[in-house]
Amino acid sequence: MNRVADVARPDAPVDGDLSRIEGAHTVRNVCRDFPEWHLGRSPYVLWALDVDFPEVRARIRRAGDHLAGLLLDGYCRQPHVTLDLCGFPSVAPEQADEFAHELLDRQCSALRTASVPAVEIEVGGLASFSSAPFLTVDDRHGHIAVLRHCLAIDGQNRLLGDYVPHVTVGLYADAWPVEAIAARFSNYAAGERLCCRVERISLMSYLPSLVGGALSCLADYELATGQMRWHRTLR
Repeated sequence: MNRVADVARPDAPVDGDLSRIEGAHTVRNVCRDFPEWHLGRSPYVLWALDVDFPEVRARIRRAGDHLAGLLLDGYCRQPHVTLDLCGFPSVAPEQADEFAHELLDRQCSALRTASVPAVEIEVGGLASFSSAPFLTVDDRHGHIAVLRHCLAIDGQNRLLGDYVPHVTVGLYADAWPVEAIAARFSNYAAGERLCCRVERISLMSYLPSLVGGALSCLADYELATGQMRWHRTLR
């Protein structure tokens, strides 16, 4: 049985919303390795909804073209909605951003208990964080909130802060004035919202030394059957 009513559903972001940009400028992103963060560890692992559908890809491309000149080159991450972070895999975790395989077993057990059959979302127009523009996502039936509750560790998600489901378009290449961003957003016509039905959640990874690098799918958890289908070995 799903327990949607027991888990708070975040408000759907509004198309064109720039209120999540803190201050008068966006955040400048840079293409460089960040060894002070990853400490030579790899890969970095997360749970996400895979929404790499032709219609979503086309909307991402169109949004990127509309924001041409504002975004960092080389962003090639596939369309996805991040649910929660796992961190760096480790046989014997010592750091707060490391995890053992036992965590995945606990999360899958919680997912089976929740028994969410599928996730239906609507992908809309442009909005923005300080560091990145994104396509809005409406969690129509609150299922994303239920899944995040299952993935939490002792009631706490590793993806902290004010969670907003979204599909990232790219990363800002500089500290652009919000006024300049607002002008671009104001004349972007997204069209009708895209209805997406997702029947699995995916365990994904990326190389932490690459900013905006491609995602790899390690495994898929099939929501209807409760089965974890592995594609790659988790080191």
